[in-house]
Amino acid sequence: MEVPIRSRLLDYVEHAEAEPPAGADTGPAHGRSRLLDYVGGVDAGALAHDDGADPKPGVPAYHTAVYVPAHPRYADIADADGRPARVPFIAYELFAHPSDGSVALAFTTLEKLVSALGPAQPWIAASIGPLAEGMREHGARVRLDPEVAPGHHNWQPADLAAYAREVS
Repeated sequence: MEVPIRSRLLDYVEHAEAEPPAGADTGPAHGRSRLLDYVGGVDAGALAHDDGADPKPGVPAYHTAVYVPAHPRYADIADADGRPARVPFIAYELFAHPSDGSVALAFTTLEKLVSALGPAQPWIAASIGPLAEGMREHGARVRLDPEVAPGHHNWQPADLAAYAREVS
């Protein structure tokens, strides 16, 4: 039986109650998505969508993978029968930009995200095209590999620990 995949959110909680099972692969010390580990020999180029249109110079292809600051959220609602239910969703983090208003940041490598926002920053991997379309629908833009003032990290390890306790 395989060991279930676990969230790395609790890695930042001191004396966390939820420990991985004995012998579990907790992943590399540096966080990375393991999504492509399950693709099994498929060429990454074969996964790209080809609509026949070449991207503009300097614009990444529609399905280019990017790393985006985001974190899980939960809405406490009542289901159809009136019973309380907790519905999970992902919240993209928006940042204030001096000329573009609210922006989503996207990074072409995880190293660039960590360098800009720190190792405690929660993130998801997404395709740049759908991300940009979704942001545009909500009046926001996407900034790709932006320069971020050094040392300004929104998430600290203590923040992740507090968040993990709040949602567990």
